[in-house]
Amino acid sequence: QVQLVESGGGLVQAGGSLRLSCAASGLSFNMYAMGWFRQAPGKEREFVVIIGWSPGSTYYADSVKGRFTISRDNANNMVYLQMNSLKPEDTAVYYCAADRGTAGWRMASSSGMDYWGKGTLVTVSS
Repeated sequence: QVQLVESGGGLVQAGGSLRLSCAASGLSFNMYAMGWFRQAPGKEREFVVIIGWSPGSTYYADSVKGRFTISRDNANNMVYLQMNSLKPEDTAVYYCAADRGTAGWRMASSSGMDYWGKGTLVTVSS
């Protein structure tokens, strides 16, 4: 019933930009914190950024701070990830996730999230 669908991934050169989108359905969007996570081949899924019920409440991983920006559009049940100054180490499958409580926000961890999209691949070439 709950669906999160990511889009916007692709192949870009180092230093380039991409914007990822996540369309949510089947949930009361305004009541969920929304996050982005990523998983590189052979690596564990890692936290990237989360945005709370209030669009002004955000928390970024140090690895992306200053380069990535999360935003949400509650009227249209959308969350976005603007990625600038991309590096080869940003290459990963990027996942949109939703937290119905507070665990995801407080933990900044995939284990705190309740719903997941299928992911979109971002490849950054050198």
